[in-house]
Amino acid sequence: MQEGSRPIVLVTGSTDGIGLETALELARRGARLIVHGRRAERIEAAADALRAVAADAVAGTAQADLGVLDDVRRLAQRLAELPAAHVLLNNAGVFEQQRAVTVDGFERTLAVNHLAPFLLTHLLLADRGGAGRALLRVVNVSSIAHNRGQIALDDLHFERRRFDGYSAYAASKLANVLFTLDLARRLHEAGRAVTTNALHPGVVSTKLLTEGFQMRGPDSLAEGAATSVMLALDPQFGPRAGSEAGATGGYYSNRRPAAVNQVARDARLQRELYERSRELTGAPSLI
Repeated sequence: MQEGSRPIVLVTGSTDGIGLETALELARRGARLIVHGRRAERIEAAADALRAVAADAVAGTAQADLGVLDDVRRLAQRLAELPAAHVLLNNAGVFEQQRAVTVDGFERTLAVNHLAPFLLTHLLLADRGGAGRALLRVVNVSSIAHNRGQIALDDLHFERRRFDGYSAYAASKLANVLFTLDLARRLHEAGRAVTTNALHPGVVSTKLLTEGFQMRGPDSLAEGAATSVMLALDPQFGPRAGSEAGATGGYYSNRRPAAVNQVARDARLQRELYERSRELTGAPSLI
């Protein structure tokens, strides 16, 4: 991205809730958006809302079900046809009350909340004739619930344990933070000036909260979007002069650094989850 140019941001799950509000605020701040969702009519409605903010706010649209790995791969192929994204904001997420299995044989919470963004991130970072180098920031929407998460590498899909919706959700959000911290290290070691940070958006009365947690939250949609917008646009989180990465490997809440579950700082667990995730998704190498 050239100095002074408008950033292009891909927000997954940007057709409603925090994702849509995040996209709208990014557009208000001059960014252009790639709108993603599962349903064509909702994608178009979100795109129209963004165009009402700025006529050229939409850089493109992409339809994909993140619970299907082939759809994630097709999403990456679709993105290759659009202006290159500078920021990938992995926002989409689910909360499942009952255990559901995807067509790939994965527990759906883990598939959508962790494996899909893991694979998409790697596909966009992959160096294909230099095009992948356009990506400068990866922002992962986690949750304060990650503090209660536990990762069972030998039973990621709750095949042997009793399934509990909250436990599965908290584990997937812990996986987001583990991935973020490990990815920051790997990108640094690979000499890639790409930053990656995670966040808790707040407790907002979205469909996920009201139907999944069966509660309402005190935070507004604007508050829920604020930290994502900060990590996507603020200069401190972008690459610096001399191809050096900016602030990376952090976890934020309410636009400030926040404490993470100490389990997330376990370097061995980070590596093991990363390798297991690559095995499950077939994600390409970063090098």
